[in-house]
Amino acid sequence: MSQPPKRELKEYVAIGHTEAENHFRTQQSQAQQPSISSDTTRTLTEFLWFNVFGFAYHYLKSRFGKRHPYQSYPQGDDNGIFQMEGKNGVTQLALLSDWASDTPESDAVGAVVASHSPDYSIHLGDIYFVGTPSEVAANFTSPKASWPRGKWGSLALSGNHEMYSNGDAFFKYLLPTMGVREGDSVRIQKAGFFCLENDHWRVIGLDTGYTSVERPFLEVLSPPDCHLRKEQVSWLREQVQLGNPADQRGIVFLSHHPPFSSFRKSFPEPAKQLSQLLGDAVRPVIWIWGHEHRMVVYHPKQLTNLTINGRCIGHGGMPAEIDLPKNNKEAIAFYDQRKRTTLRRIDVGFNGFAWLTFDQQHLSIEYRDINDALVYRELVRVEEGKLEFLPIT
Repeated sequence: MSQPPKRELKEYVAIGHTEAENHFRTQQSQAQQPSISSDTTRTLTEFLWFNVFGFAYHYLKSRFGKRHPYQSYPQGDDNGIFQMEGKNGVTQLALLSDWASDTPESDAVGAVVASHSPDYSIHLGDIYFVGTPSEVAANFTSPKASWPRGKWGSLALSGNHEMYSNGDAFFKYLLPTMGVREGDSVRIQKAGFFCLENDHWRVIGLDTGYTSVERPFLEVLSPPDCHLRKEQVSWLREQVQLGNPADQRGIVFLSHHPPFSSFRKSFPEPAKQLSQLLGDAVRPVIWIWGHEHRMVVYHPKQLTNLTINGRCIGHGGMPAEIDLPKNNKEAIAFYDQRKRTTLRRIDVGFNGFAWLTFDQQHLSIEYRDINDALVYRELVRVEEGKLEFLPIT
């Protein structure tokens, strides 16, 4: 069977965030595959099925159908907490978000990451257009998929686009292929959140995707706020023991949705829940997210007792946006606004990823682009739960 054609990056320019548009885009991409028949009547039938009946069926099913049951971790050893491995005490992570667009650009970013041989690779969510089984396969699981798997494993978060198809493909087809190698065995990622840790650092992946979509009419009365479900909160409290004052390791939160933004709507509810779990002490954290298709480094922001050093890396595979911020321009420390090309009369920037190197108490974060050029770098040291951002020479 022949492989479906690659999508072009221009297909994603100025794409909206409604479920209807994204389902229609998925149907269009399927309709572009070669017809199995040259018969005129059969071709017309295929066209109507893919573009009209297929769209209506999948859209209505996602809007009114049953959502995939929420998955959590059982008590015990298989609790979603994984130990970092690496070489000589050094662990390297590749973070990509909004990468799964199945374009030549996402392939190129994947190839650059693979050339660095990461210990772990993590996707921060959004499989385009609506996270169907075929889209999961094209980006992650087929023999020709370009997802750069880490030497010790890969992990994944869901975004809102996975939930446009009720999360079925994410939970059924992607998560069973994600996990961490421990000795001769592999521990599968069984829920949409996780913790990867060593003696000095904890990388905690948060599931904000499952609660990012609501049913018709209900989402008008009660807009989705991306809150952490009670199962995830219990896991953070009881198994991760996030509120343990004796645990002074540095914390890196990962999520798909932003707790704050200078560009679009933000979702502060998860940060409020985390601040309650962490207790009364002011705690500095690094928080890396996607959702917005750009690369931004923010100045520290205080949300209740959390001091959030926010980073947006949603430029993995979608057209990288370089437009001006709409509010709080002074909150931005760095914004990659370099123009790479123009698509459909819209200037777009460079796709890329984040490269994290954990070395004892130090964490180096490099933001690299599609050409493997170093765009921005920061060096952080943790000491008794405090983060010190060191000068770069």
